[in-house]
Amino acid sequence: MISHAALLGALVGTAYAGTILWDGRFNEFSTSTDLTKWSWSNQVGPYQYYIHGSGAVTEYVNLSPTYKNPADTASKQGVKITIDSTAKWNSDMWRTELIPQTTAAINKGHVYYHFSIKRSSTNVPSATNEHQICFFESHFTELKYGWVNGESGTTDTNLQWMVSSTGKWKTTFDADVWHNVAYEIDFSGGTVTFWHSTGSDPLTKTAGPFSASASSNGEDWHLGVLRLPRSGNDGTGAEDWYFSGVYIETGSLTTSVTGPGGSSSGSSSGSSAAGATDATVAGTTAVATTATTMAASGGTTTGTVAQYGQCGGTGYSGDTGCVSGYTCTKVNDYYSQCL
Repeated sequence: MISHAALLGALVGTAYAGTILWDGRFNEFSTSTDLTKWSWSNQVGPYQYYIHGSGAVTEYVNLSPTYKNPADTASKQGVKITIDSTAKWNSDMWRTELIPQTTAAINKGHVYYHFSIKRSSTNVPSATNEHQICFFESHFTELKYGWVNGESGTTDTNLQWMVSSTGKWKTTFDADVWHNVAYEIDFSGGTVTFWHSTGSDPLTKTAGPFSASASSNGEDWHLGVLRLPRSGNDGTGAEDWYFSGVYIETGSLTTSVTGPGGSSSGSSSGSSAAGATDATVAGTTAVATTATTMAASGGTTTGTVAQYGQCGGTGYSGDTGCVSGYTCTKVNDYYSQCL
């Protein structure tokens, strides 16, 4: 018989959880080959799968319960995304990315983009190359890893949160540490806020809000990794990246890493906490860096789309002007980018 306390806890968890707009937690997948059921003429499933190398899907995307954050009990499995010298899509960039396939309003109002990310000690990402991670094509918010254009030195082992190519937060990206992330995006108000924790700890507001040109066509958020080439400093080995707990919600923010539908009641929070803070989580100090900005790439701005960002293509409704020094170049009927 369910105790009164347990029933009350379940009701409270239900009452305060946000509303899921899109669920990308791979719970409906048998294997990663299910991704290949999607095509431009057969747009089925939760993901668009077209940004990858020429090999089989299992060379770039694999699913397993061992690939998820163990605290994420709402997810049956996580995803390992691999980039290597064959993972080139219409350029010299290494990239494997999945894009939400949905008609839900994930690009309007006040929403939260959730995911957890880690690396392992095998197939370690190159610290000499810039990686764009879980990014929007206009790059108004994203994670980055490795040496970023404009930094001193030749390597950078920090995971960074960026707003319009400016670093706002960073922490060392150690092996086998799960970083839980929520991008809080107010598309109406033009602001972004960063929520973060590690391991099983609940999300806390870590940086922001910051003003941003927050815009999306609902098909331009990329789950995965794009690695930029860097002459003379390119890493050569394959890289593995792990993700779990991927979903987008509106309403109240779910701060529990178990996620909606998990085995313990989900916590939730409004977004009233103010300012960026230093946070020590599971032995790792995550330091907000709002006081120090890094040089943005691209020079004087004549357009709004950064280097390698999308600037055109069938169904694209975003900005078409590139920043100074780059030209909007057609890659195929569905994609043009600033090169």
